[in-house]
Amino acid sequence: MQFRVILRILGILLMLFSLAMLPSMGVSLWYNDGSVFPFGVSFIVIFVVGILVWLPSFGSKQEMRTREGFLVTALFWVVLGTAGSLPLYLAATPNLSFTDAFFESFSGLTTTGATVISGLDDLPKSILFYRQQLQWMGGMGIVVLAVAILPMLGIGGMQLYRAEAPGPVKDNKLTPRIAETAKALWYIYLGFTVVCALAYWAAGMSLFDAIGHSFSTVAIGGFSTKDASIGYFDSPLIESIAIVFMILSAANFSLHFVAFRRKSLRGYFQDPEYQFFLLVIGGLMLLMSLGLWLTSTETGWRALRMGSFEAVSVMTTSGFAASGFSHWPLFLPFLLFLSSFIGGSAASTAGGMKSIRILLLWKQGIREIKRLIHPNGVFPVKVGRKEMPERVLAAVWGFFAVFMFTFTVLLTVLLATGLDFLTAWSVLGSAMNNLGPGLGEASANYANINDPAKWILCFAMLLGRLEIFTLIVIFSPMFWRR
Repeated sequence: MQFRVILRILGILLMLFSLAMLPSMGVSLWYNDGSVFPFGVSFIVIFVVGILVWLPSFGSKQEMRTREGFLVTALFWVVLGTAGSLPLYLAATPNLSFTDAFFESFSGLTTTGATVISGLDDLPKSILFYRQQLQWMGGMGIVVLAVAILPMLGIGGMQLYRAEAPGPVKDNKLTPRIAETAKALWYIYLGFTVVCALAYWAAGMSLFDAIGHSFSTVAIGGFSTKDASIGYFDSPLIESIAIVFMILSAANFSLHFVAFRRKSLRGYFQDPEYQFFLLVIGGLMLLMSLGLWLTSTETGWRALRMGSFEAVSVMTTSGFAASGFSHWPLFLPFLLFLSSFIGGSAASTAGGMKSIRILLLWKQGIREIKRLIHPNGVFPVKVGRKEMPERVLAAVWGFFAVFMFTFTVLLTVLLATGLDFLTAWSVLGSAMNNLGPGLGEASANYANINDPAKWILCFAMLLGRLEIFTLIVIFSPMFWRR
């Protein structure tokens, strides 16, 4: 293992990450909210630590290999999550313990959206902006941002990209060079953010709230500047804008790239995974709306409005709230949480297991039924017109098996910390799917969750963000053998 390479990259990442404190310092000065100090100190500390980590490897010409790529991918989430917690810990308001500060920072960077903070409406503007910014930075993956910058510093990034890129197929490049790919994706991401912010602003949000919510909408994070989340604005237009951008952000970003290059929307409707995603989310919107109407929880238009918004918000793993869905009757909250396990498309900002995996599991199940009827038959699994290699199918089954095994083990550990079953099940599913909201004790926020459970949930967030294998491979003895 080439530790000097790892230190060099982590040092550069810390120095770059320290710059994230500057916009919040500017917001604090603009609104005079008295929070310049924690961001100023954090900027200096993180930058100096970055230099100290980087200096021992200064001048090293070692190239990063795949093993270092996996380790760096996992390490910088932990390192930057810790660095990101510093201003939250130092700030007089909201006065967080280190555990809570780390949890909030890590939840933001992984775009989970689980929060331990209440009273958001009264927080300093700079703290609110910083939380939203953390999600925006994590939305496309800080690693992808790094690969757009590190090649210019003479550090190759393909290993990082392969380790971070979500979904079962990871080697497809949109452009020949990884730096160009990362830049193209970020231009699209930035474009969505700007348009979303302008749309929110035009719909009646203040400019500050519009920018903050555009950060978390495009990142599919779910952090809000209000305790009541999107429900604070009580605006069908704002909710409709959120639905549009959540659905767009849950698409494979390569579809956006192709649509932009070809000036055509045809690719969206020809992609089997996105077709499946839209079919499931459309059915969920209808089912939620009917459930609310038939149980007289909501009436008429409002049932359609609330049911549709929450269906999109939870399935895309955004986690915004327009109403208290945890108190909805019958199976509705449970079904909503189950939908988050599907999530969005591969190579999107959404969490969950990804729609392509669920589609392949379904198709494999159908194939096994056919084989029972015709034991000698040959039934290839196709996505669209493309036949899936058996290796990909095996990898999907492997992912599903490891996901469920890990979920079971972590659920047992959470129950051992004293959480009741409903709370433990919902917060673990929320963390591993990078969703955010929970049920039971976590229906309002995570402040009442005990500290050991919060650390376990942070680990679950990282598992979900890195899609399990990228993290678990580091714990394999084979990984550390020469």
